[in-house]
Amino acid sequence: MSNHEVENITRLYGLTLKFVEDYGRVMKVYTDKGEFALKRMAANNGIDFFYYMQHLYQQGYNRIVPIFPALDGRYAILHGTSLYYLMPWLTNKEREGINEKNESLFRELARLHTLSVREEPVSKENREEHFERMNARWERELEALESFVEQSEKSTYMSPFQLLFCTYFSEITGGQRYAIKKLTEWKEATGEENKARSVIIHGKLSNEHFLYDENGYGYFTNFEKAERASPIHDLLPFLSRTMHTYPKQFDESVSWIMSYFKYFPFTKDEMLLFLGYLAHPGSIFRVVEKYFSSPDKKDEIKFIRQLQKQYWQMKNIEYVVMKIDEIERAKNEQNPA
Repeated sequence: MSNHEVENITRLYGLTLKFVEDYGRVMKVYTDKGEFALKRMAANNGIDFFYYMQHLYQQGYNRIVPIFPALDGRYAILHGTSLYYLMPWLTNKEREGINEKNESLFRELARLHTLSVREEPVSKENREEHFERMNARWERELEALESFVEQSEKSTYMSPFQLLFCTYFSEITGGQRYAIKKLTEWKEATGEENKARSVIIHGKLSNEHFLYDENGYGYFTNFEKAERASPIHDLLPFLSRTMHTYPKQFDESVSWIMSYFKYFPFTKDEMLLFLGYLAHPGSIFRVVEKYFSSPDKKDEIKFIRQLQKQYWQMKNIEYVVMKIDEIERAKNEQNPA
């Protein structure tokens, strides 16, 4: 977008443009009335985005970077196939480390979920369909992993990837069986349930989308993927990305999650699904499946690196899952139903 086009948009807000800094989908605009963020989004996301923003404000949730209306009352300006909306430019001066920031993010996320939670009717048939579909998929993956290891063991000389896969096989299938076990426990625990909780999820949760104002208060931004869904849908992608790194004991992640549960405790069925989906080693399965379904000539180094990284992520997640599971078991023993 040219400076002239930006100037035309800012004029609709009663602002006189002085200078623009382009950060991709966000532009920092300097005007006669201060600095603002002009954000671009796909026009087809606009209806849901503004609906959920308005709903959260009505529910009393104000830790969202506000959107300013134009002079004619519009909250977004259509230009081409994109919508543009105006927000304050937050200084985002972090007075804490990344661990403390994520702790604040999870507490604020719990508050967002608490204020938007409601019960949705769910039929027994829908629950059974979900179980049958996911259980069948995960069982097929387990059978495929067992087939791949048998194929490798029959080789006269294992490739480096096959050797590494066979070394990890027991742990990978252990994660797969744990996920299936939690899914089965979820089915048994919800056999007679006809409702489930839904919340407004952020949809693209990231500490980059949690900004601080000059007083140190945190605000969510980038709600363009917001929707009504299970709260699990906010937690899983964030944790998966966070733990996609070198091996370490993610005690800080356990702390974030437990802080979240303190303000928005999961029901028994939500906890079972959460632990099952988090533990499921789907990313490592996809690497293994791609290797064994690829043509004979493979880039061994590339596949080994991918397998190694996914294995590290799986072990990082395993540590967090086991810690949470242990805490939940201790809690249930102290307070039996």
